[in-house]
Amino acid sequence: MPPITYKEFINYMTRYECPEDILVKTETWIVKKSPNRYDTKIPSEIFYEYVHDMRERMNKGMKISENAIWETAVESMVRLGRGQEKSDIEFEVLGNAIKDFRKKYRAALRKGTLDSAPDLDCLLLAKELGAGVVAADEGIKVWAERLGLRFLSAKSFPKMMREYLKYYE
Repeated sequence: MPPITYKEFINYMTRYECPEDILVKTETWIVKKSPNRYDTKIPSEIFYEYVHDMRERMNKGMKISENAIWETAVESMVRLGRGQEKSDIEFEVLGNAIKDFRKKYRAALRKGTLDSAPDLDCLLLAKELGAGVVAADEGIKVWAERLGLRFLSAKSFPKMMREYLKYYE
């Protein structure tokens, strides 16, 4: 597991008050290794697909931004025309517009793609080692499949591990 991902994992386990003995076992069982970013080969087609995907997402994000500006401006002008107080408009219209914009923008730009260095490190390390990837992240799943890596949902991973452990007990 890449060190940065391991750190996130331990922070998650600590935040949810995982017992100390499990944390000790985790430290023992999980091998931490950074991917070799210089020698791991990725087909240029994958890089091309990623750039194309990001361009489409940026254009979609720009349209979401434009729509949010127009809708907020129109709603603000209508309310001003009705005599509503400027402070009320700021609180209601702008507050709701920002919240709605963030939700739509996040979905357009981040869902289903690689959006962090730890995500990329996991894929590079799996590619380097010829390993599979276990994750709950949809972006990791999409790009693992594009890279030809085995992907297993984090939801089904514990069940699979219990099955394997039956044969080693």
